[in-house]
Amino acid sequence: MRYLSTRGEAAQLGFDDVLLAGLAVDGGLYTPLAYPHVAPVDIAALAGVPYADAAARLIAPFMSGTIGADLLRAQTEAACASFRHRAIAPLSQIADNLFVLELFHGPTLAFKDLAMQLLGRMMNDVLERRNLRATIVGATSGDTGAAAIEAFRGLERVDVFILYPNGRVSDVQRRQMTTVADDNIHVIALEGSFDDAQNILKRLFRNAPFRESVRLAGVNSINWARIVAQTVYYFTSAVVLGAPHRHLSYAVPTGNFGDVLAGYVAKRMGLPIDRLIVATNANDLLARALETGRYEPRGVTPTQSPSMDIQVSSNFERLLFDVTGRDPAAIRALFASLDQSGGFDIPRGPLAAIRSEFDAHSVNEAATTDEIARTFRDADYVLDPHTATGVRAARARLAVDPATPVVALATAHPAKFPDAIERAIGARPRLPAEIAARLEGAERFTVLENDAARVAAYIADRARAARV
Repeated sequence: MRYLSTRGEAAQLGFDDVLLAGLAVDGGLYTPLAYPHVAPVDIAALAGVPYADAAARLIAPFMSGTIGADLLRAQTEAACASFRHRAIAPLSQIADNLFVLELFHGPTLAFKDLAMQLLGRMMNDVLERRNLRATIVGATSGDTGAAAIEAFRGLERVDVFILYPNGRVSDVQRRQMTTVADDNIHVIALEGSFDDAQNILKRLFRNAPFRESVRLAGVNSINWARIVAQTVYYFTSAVVLGAPHRHLSYAVPTGNFGDVLAGYVAKRMGLPIDRLIVATNANDLLARALETGRYEPRGVTPTQSPSMDIQVSSNFERLLFDVTGRDPAAIRALFASLDQSGGFDIPRGPLAAIRSEFDAHSVNEAATTDEIARTFRDADYVLDPHTATGVRAARARLAVDPATPVVALATAHPAKFPDAIERAIGARPRLPAEIAARLEGAERFTVLENDAARVAAYIADRARAARV
């Protein structure tokens, strides 16, 4: 399988090169030339299969035959080994036809672990086969950074630099990054928002001399391997609830659009998904875009669900690429308008195509708190504030179509946001003991101003790949 850039001005690559590249050199995002098809009989055959086996089966068609089936199975099994629940991504029912898919049983208590634990092993394998080093730079609104650090800490061939918005993540999220003592881990507290950090990240990738000098690699959800890995739990959960003989809808707390895009990819692969429901917080770019057709970022509003405090949803570009007929010129024009005038209008046909498959709901702070309290009262189940937005959006869908089950993705453990939980239910959730113990160490991080040149210099001074 080959991959092309959504902006059409970068060379097509195989899976290994897409894995290392992250962002295409033309600023676009890599996407496959075609989505592999999973037949209904093969979907049904996933019933009762261990998660690692299901992952190996579903991911293999995307990998261009770069590694053998046995090695891929070993990688998926190793990636699952640190999860605290044997099902890896179990389902819980909290109301009639309303389910929560628990994606927070990994080592950093967030859904990012499901992809990142595998991504780390895949990338390390490629670097070893090619005898290379790499410099990973990531931007995080809270959870991606910790998941990347956990996946790559201690690896000899990789240095990791994570940018997070200073003062805009929870204490638990921050300490999961800053208390890691491995020498190859570097944490940067950026004076700005997540969108500022993501903008610097994209500028670094577009700086060809810098990119080559440090052998830059990316692990944000712009990396196609992350999307592929996240399709797996859509399949495994759907099979438990009756797929391929039954349709389901999914409600997804959304920031950078990567997690819900994985659901879209699973649907393109043949999974019988009815609606994909985008749940946003007060940073409602996507809800506004689907309602009005105008994609126009505004200032970021800090909320109790900080991983969703994003106004530029990068993976939305991949969806736009598909609904515009995979026309790279159209994508270049839309994003040139975003750069030049701060927004763009989604053409009528593509907008109708998006609306035919996606719903979107914005959930404000009061409604988020109310949903945490309601679910605890009615189902004795504690939602984190991100998941609460998804459950609220799922309830809205069930009010329209009560017959089709809706699965809300639980993207983080509630103990990562104890203040928000205490406001809602009057009690503070506890971290798993092994996680809490690891957060007691001294913090190590560097505060940098919101300046791409300053960040680039900091990375160049410390990246071992630059000295090879």
